[in-house]
Amino acid sequence: MATIHTTYLGGLRTEATHLQSGTKIITDAPTDNKGKGEAFSPTDLLAESLAGCMLTTMGIAADTHGIDMDGTECEVTKIMAANPRRVAEVVTNFKFPKEYTDQQKAILEKAALTCPVAVSLHPDVIKTVNFGW
Repeated sequence: MATIHTTYLGGLRTEATHLQSGTKIITDAPTDNKGKGEAFSPTDLLAESLAGCMLTTMGIAADTHGIDMDGTECEVTKIMAANPRRVAEVVTNFKFPKEYTDQQKAILEKAALTCPVAVSLHPDVIKTVNFGW
């Protein structure tokens, strides 16, 4: 069964519907690729998917090990390449609201670096991860 239904709306815009929840996401082509840049671009969502997956996977590990990471933030930078146009690098900068032991840091780092999106991206996509410890 399908997970997402996506419709091209014209004007380089799509609307994706998550079928289980009905949640919708609009995408727009970026301004450097003939778009209006009025919403996330598909490549923005790829970069966010990495950060969101890392945070979610760290959250699962944190729950398992009794680590409080509520309020953790991540800033994401997407770097594009040409010929072919593609995401060349995703830089994630984490900001944790608390101090952690070396063991807790290792647990969180392993969870982030082995999240499903991180291991699904092509090896040519550089994943620069700054935990900010």
